[in-house]
Amino acid sequence: MSVRESRLFLTDCCARFAFDLLSNTWNVVMIWALRDGSRRPIELRERIGGISSKVLTDTLRRLEFNGLVARPAYPGSPPHVEYGLTPLGRTLLDPINTIGAWAFKHGDEVMAAQDAAESAGGR
Repeated sequence: MSVRESRLFLTDCCARFAFDLLSNTWNVVMIWALRDGSRRPIELRERIGGISSKVLTDTLRRLEFNGLVARPAYPGSPPHVEYGLTPLGRTLLDPINTIGAWAFKHGDEVMAAQDAAESAGGR
């Protein structure tokens, strides 16, 4: 095992950072919502059910901070902004699609396991 592999899940490693980033549901949903191109915030709220304005703003800022989303401003009356994936953000589309395909294929099995655990007195 290489030194890099031995550090794979330590606090300061890249893999752990990536898992933390993708573990936030809204991060993944936002990246997927932007897969077809840039959107204005109101369009994103309409496209993503159940997201509040505050969570939308916080998520977009977090993704922008991490270099996954860009926020160009457009002059005009009134001025407006749009959010779009950066080239780095677009690199996450394939992994997200793969995880989504896994969920579609195995979602019933996971729900059956949850039902069985609840019936057995689990959570």
